[in-house]
Amino acid sequence: MSFPLLTVTAAVPAVGAILTAAVPAARRTAAKWLALFFSLATLVLAAAVTVRFEPGGDRYQLTESHAWIKEFGVRYELGVDGIGVALIALTALLIPFVILAGWHDADPLETKSSRWRPTQGFFALILMVEAMVILSFEATDVFLFYILFEAMLIPMYFLIGGFGDRAHAGSDENAAAQRSYAAVKFLLYNLVGGLIMLAAVIGLYVVAGNFSLTEIAEARANGQLEMATSTERWLFLGFFFAFAVKAPLWPLHTWLPNAMGEATAPVAVLITAVVDKVGTFAMLRFCLQLFPEASTWATPAIIVLALISIVYGALLAVGQRDIKRLIAYASISHFGFIILGIFAMTSQGQSGATLYMVNHGISTAALMLVAGFLISRRGSRLIADYGGVQKVAPVLAGTFLIGGLATLSLPGLAPFVSEFLVLVGTYARYPVAGIVATTGIVLAALYTLVLYQRTMTGPVKEEVRSLPDLRPRELTVIVPLIALLIFLGVYPKPLTDIVNPAVRHTMSDVQQKDPRPEVEAAK
Repeated sequence: MSFPLLTVTAAVPAVGAILTAAVPAARRTAAKWLALFFSLATLVLAAAVTVRFEPGGDRYQLTESHAWIKEFGVRYELGVDGIGVALIALTALLIPFVILAGWHDADPLETKSSRWRPTQGFFALILMVEAMVILSFEATDVFLFYILFEAMLIPMYFLIGGFGDRAHAGSDENAAAQRSYAAVKFLLYNLVGGLIMLAAVIGLYVVAGNFSLTEIAEARANGQLEMATSTERWLFLGFFFAFAVKAPLWPLHTWLPNAMGEATAPVAVLITAVVDKVGTFAMLRFCLQLFPEASTWATPAIIVLALISIVYGALLAVGQRDIKRLIAYASISHFGFIILGIFAMTSQGQSGATLYMVNHGISTAALMLVAGFLISRRGSRLIADYGGVQKVAPVLAGTFLIGGLATLSLPGLAPFVSEFLVLVGTYARYPVAGIVATTGIVLAALYTLVLYQRTMTGPVKEEVRSLPDLRPRELTVIVPLIALLIFLGVYPKPLTDIVNPAVRHTMSDVQQKDPRPEVEAAK
């Protein structure tokens, strides 16, 4: 038996979470370094997964399969395709930066008399989320994926509600109430989606007799498993609803601005750059592969919802007064692009959607973390409380600008490539949808540049005159992310080489081919 690399990659952060939580109360600095060590070890293992993966090889590689619950045919079954590899690499890459950015986020909660160890708990929960997300990108057993899909809600609930943003207007009691509301709303929305998915998972088992993604998909492709059209469509809707909540897609998005606004900046990154990607990833892996006919049937409605998400999220971002909520609504718009690319049913669209998942994760992390550093200095999330920051903290303002330009998909930065592919792929099959989606680009330029203008330019407000510039730890977080945005914007080939073969398999699953360009014959 070969070395279980996928299991070890997910197990290392889980072990790190347990050990970090067990660090004595007085050794909180040791807990931070221990968490950082395990996150870096996970990054090394994720790099090994990427290196060992052969883009031109089998669809699912580094596979593992062991009996788990024999009575119900549930197996511990893992495997990765190019899409999974890209998202595992993204997750493992971002977590060390999340830990470094949140180095002092739990410190205000420490008291000498308290037996609760918030610092240890904060970093242990982050590592536990990382373990569950990575394993969800690896799972090829539907029941195993469902368990992980739901279990990751628990540590996220405590990260939002127990370690929320302290830069809140109003009393401490009001801030605590807002954090509790955001955490409960996050949990309830995702639990409802998960319960509907559970019904669909049970229905799939009744029809197929097992939970193995690869076996069910192969049986369907070979004509060995017949599924009534109505049954397939109901099962698809059960899965898609849960993934649309997680993604999030309009009108199931309303939990995200609350969660990102009340969470600390690193946890907000964890939500939108890591956890939410499980939803869009699952649309590609499970919806399209298990229910190809239903996916094609639902495509027009989903494209309409994606377009509403793009425009609606961008419009609300324009009108925001809160920096973090602005970034949250911008993310809703970006997830609309991702889902549009997935269901455009073209290779360009799906390649662009997968690249968008990675690039959005990096760009949102860069922008949100810089915003978090800014907010922690001033103690306010309101845009109106800033002005002239670039004159007193030019490095902070410069990195904030680059993160913002990446958010609006400026050519030369990584999100441009993915957004361009999504629009090209969509226009090739649905020209009207492609045209409508371009309005999101215009609105993105508006909310990004207005945000920069109001916070960074103009007269220096008295309250920001003493703001320090980025410190070495903060530069260690931001500079690599900006470097990646530039590198992948200029040279995306390392990602496309991994992703494109997986996209070809997905296009084959739904029996779709790229539209042939209509060119007038030469006279």
